[in-house]
Amino acid sequence: MFQPPTTKTNPRPNGPHRSLQRPLLSQQAIRHLRPLPLRESRLRLQGVRSNSQPNSFTWNTLIRAYASGPDPLRSISVFLDMVSDSRFGPNKYTFPFLIKAAAEVSSLSLGQSLHGMAVKSAVGCDVFVANSLIHCYFSCGDLDSACKVFTTIQEKDVVSWNSMITGFVQKGSPDKALELFKKMESEDVKASHVTMVGVLSACAKTRNLEFGRRVCSYIEENRVNVNLTLANAMLDMYTKCGSIEDAKRLFDKMEERDNVTWTTMLDGYAILEDYEAAREVLNSMPKKDIVAWNALISAYEQNGKPNEALLVFHELQLQKNIKLNQITLVSTLSACAQVGALELGRWIHSYIKKHGIRLNFYVTSALIHMYSKCGDLEKAREVFSSVERRDVFVWSAMIGGLAMHGCGNEALDMFYKMQEANVKPNDEAELLFKEMESSYGIVPQEKHYACIVDVLGRSGYLEKAVKFIEAMPIPPSASVWGALLGACKIHANLSLAERACTRLLELEPRNDGAHVLLSNIYAKSGKWESVSELRKHMRVTGLKKEPGCSSIEIDGTIHEFLSGDNEHPMCEKVYGKLNEVMERLKANGYEPEMSQVLQIIDEEEMKEQSLNLHSEKLAICYGLISTEAPKAIRVIKNLRVCGDCHSVAKLISQLYDREIIVRDRYRFHHFRNGQCSCNDFW
Repeated sequence: MFQPPTTKTNPRPNGPHRSLQRPLLSQQAIRHLRPLPLRESRLRLQGVRSNSQPNSFTWNTLIRAYASGPDPLRSISVFLDMVSDSRFGPNKYTFPFLIKAAAEVSSLSLGQSLHGMAVKSAVGCDVFVANSLIHCYFSCGDLDSACKVFTTIQEKDVVSWNSMITGFVQKGSPDKALELFKKMESEDVKASHVTMVGVLSACAKTRNLEFGRRVCSYIEENRVNVNLTLANAMLDMYTKCGSIEDAKRLFDKMEERDNVTWTTMLDGYAILEDYEAAREVLNSMPKKDIVAWNALISAYEQNGKPNEALLVFHELQLQKNIKLNQITLVSTLSACAQVGALELGRWIHSYIKKHGIRLNFYVTSALIHMYSKCGDLEKAREVFSSVERRDVFVWSAMIGGLAMHGCGNEALDMFYKMQEANVKPNDEAELLFKEMESSYGIVPQEKHYACIVDVLGRSGYLEKAVKFIEAMPIPPSASVWGALLGACKIHANLSLAERACTRLLELEPRNDGAHVLLSNIYAKSGKWESVSELRKHMRVTGLKKEPGCSSIEIDGTIHEFLSGDNEHPMCEKVYGKLNEVMERLKANGYEPEMSQVLQIIDEEEMKEQSLNLHSEKLAICYGLISTEAPKAIRVIKNLRVCGDCHSVAKLISQLYDREIIVRDRYRFHHFRNGQCSCNDFW
């Protein structure tokens, strides 16, 4: 039989066992911190003592009150008084309350000690004590001990099964929960609505619609009481498993609904990206709470619709009596990072400070990520330095931000500081790659291999990159071949580019980026016939090149420009500024890089005009007419910045004495005084 660590005990003459262990808090400190109602209870108990000795029921009542109070550990103090001052020892009704207290504070050592004392008191196998121990061990993350306790129960009740099923679901083992339910069925144990909630949650987590439907049938056939909690669990299972039709039928039949019901339906439509239906649910809610707003914001943000997420957030700001919470802030900060909405990100940071919102790991990481992606690396450093406790995600956000901005040496220094802080990394490149598994226990995944190929390729070691790919223990992914193809464009290696592109298209036949990248390599090599053939193939197969788009935030509003854009309200002024800029640049020696024209254009003047219409040039010019020095101009580009635009940005930063920060698909470029932070290597 499983024997947990036990508390040292000393037999008391003519009485029960007495614990020699004392709580970490002193008796004086514990009594000082007691809330008034419990203190009054204790005084009443002391009053009873003066006339007669309190019995076990009295002690257990007080222990239960403390265990359910705001500071559960105080119940341990009463327990110690009980075993030292009373002739009544703990019984099978005492330990469940104490074990509950240990579970509330997730103290594994305390739970183990109480387990040992329960065994020595001959109540360790009592079903009520055992059920409490199962819950405690799960709360402390000790699944093995929970399972061992479960096996010691000779006559398990439905609570025993429910504790195990719920524990497995909450601790990330939903498959085990489903297997246990099958075993429960085979032993003819009648399930309760609590059982069904746990099993349905497991179905939702495993996306097992078939089993979920079977559970719903079981509920109906066995006439399980369907309260609102169970109905919501059924609804959640249907939506998580993608069966919105089943969910809608159940929703329409429900006589009672709460905000969880409505939000679950909203989530279901959002999962299927039916945002119109999700919005209709939000509008129909009798009372919109922050959870519902968060669900819609998060759905947009996580599905690549950051602008829509920000629109919903702005609408949320107009609502009265709804306070933003940490989930709202993290989702909105992530959306800000995607579109480069620095002003809104700063406002959120100010809101956090103003309202005293705690900077947990998620909010801290989101702030660092937002500032880094929006181009304000100094502010990202400031946030990082302002927090004392940092988990791996906070460290990774800062390291990633530094790397994104080309601060490679500083990123490595930060990585080593993370090691010194005894934080185990979950990600990192070639010098660290070989040590990943041996030193850090991280099995390299496809993203790590792609990273090494990218590092080698960009550095010009194309053959070394190919050998690295050939030696990979796993099949090269599309991202690996894509990294090699991108390196081939940088170094104009046509033969290797064709090989990489062929392998990439075998894995992703409709990868428009691969077609465009190879087309650009052909164009740079002057192989216009190959360009025509490739683009004809794209037209026939319906593949379209993602249009270049650049955005800039001015006074909290995001302005987007496409190549050759004439839709912006100030397009005339933008093109007027563009002409002025290009004339001034030419007067200072600028010559257009015609090799960046990747289309078949005969006239040199048309080639130059084609270059001038690139979206990042338009966005920079809008920044020049909308802001004044020394304010930096920050532009977000959805594709890689071209060589000509890179040269133009360097010259503008020098001639107009403006800092220009451009975030393209791969990295940040900080243009200052005619130089770029990437040292022309990107």
